[in-house]
Amino acid sequence: MIRVWTILLLGGAVLSAQQANVPKEGLTRGIEKQPAKVEKEVGETPQKKSASDMDVSPENGDEEKKSLVIPNTGPEAVRLQIFLDQKHFGPGFIDGKPGMFTKLAIENYNISQGRKKDDLMIVKESIKEVTQPYATAIIPRIVVDYVDATLPRKKALQAERTSMPYRSVAEFMAERYHTSEDLLIELNSASVVKSAKAHSALKVPNIEPFKIEDLKVGRSHKKEEHLSARHIVIDTNTKQVYVYQLMVPKIPEVKEGNKAENKAVKLNVAKPVLIASFPITPGKTRFIPKGFWNLKNSVELPEWRYDKKLLETGIRGKEYLRIPPGPNNPVGIIWNGLTKSGIGIHGTNNPKTIGRARSAGCIRLANWDAARIPNLVRPGAVVVVK
Repeated sequence: MIRVWTILLLGGAVLSAQQANVPKEGLTRGIEKQPAKVEKEVGETPQKKSASDMDVSPENGDEEKKSLVIPNTGPEAVRLQIFLDQKHFGPGFIDGKPGMFTKLAIENYNISQGRKKDDLMIVKESIKEVTQPYATAIIPRIVVDYVDATLPRKKALQAERTSMPYRSVAEFMAERYHTSEDLLIELNSASVVKSAKAHSALKVPNIEPFKIEDLKVGRSHKKEEHLSARHIVIDTNTKQVYVYQLMVPKIPEVKEGNKAENKAVKLNVAKPVLIASFPITPGKTRFIPKGFWNLKNSVELPEWRYDKKLLETGIRGKEYLRIPPGPNNPVGIIWNGLTKSGIGIHGTNNPKTIGRARSAGCIRLANWDAARIPNLVRPGAVVVVK
């Protein structure tokens, strides 16, 4: 079994990332590789199109652009949040209440498309692509293997367990569909959500589900040529993690017999392109390891070493508890360790705290966002913490 040892050392050498000559703004190498799609469980599935394939040119020019506004609440806001989430620009909870993280996701998506940050054509794109903001999900039978209402909250009692599952079917379904239990109650009623069980139906955001059953305890993701060549920037001020890829321009073709055949060909400089961003909770200021690092490992469903003294002071204590793996483990469903000892990018057992509470020293994401990391970057990737 893989164990995560939360050693928050304040010293330590910066490894090979410093020799990479990576600019602070985020430079990577490699070729874009789309992550595999997850099979939908819900009702109507929106037909997927890339932004470049859509006809988003307004028929009425600037007048139509001026008429576009960011929805403040309701189904249209949910639709926009789903669109952003599925493009790998996480808006936080899909709750129909766009806030700071939805605004940042819009800006980041626009940057990835080469637009101005405040471009609102994304509203029209979301309407075209996400045809139905809600769908009906049938709770899978495997829910019985991932829910235990008796899961204790005291660490000493948790250490006696063999796993850290969900505490309710509502928690299972909320995380599965990137949302909150509050929205599920709003869509279905409190009584329906409270009584939900395997094979029951719930109205949920129409999004590709995060399937915890696809994860395996201790499974490790290894280096991969293209994904390991990407670059991560962790911005502790904006509370965002950014994933970049270096786009190499095509070399102009010079045909034989052309007058310019013997002349030097001018090449454009390769540029880093933003391909994903997610909201985070950074660690305590005194423990944040700012600088250049590398992604060292990526392990699914890790065990966690709970050391109270270490978390409070940064000094390793002699007394500790081993907390078993599961979605309610404090490091969530995956550990992506840095070459800075004891520091990693991981999930959480409390998605409501993302962007709000401080962690001890690591970088926390919602489990549904953290689970995407191996499809976007792999060990060996440069990580800049600022």
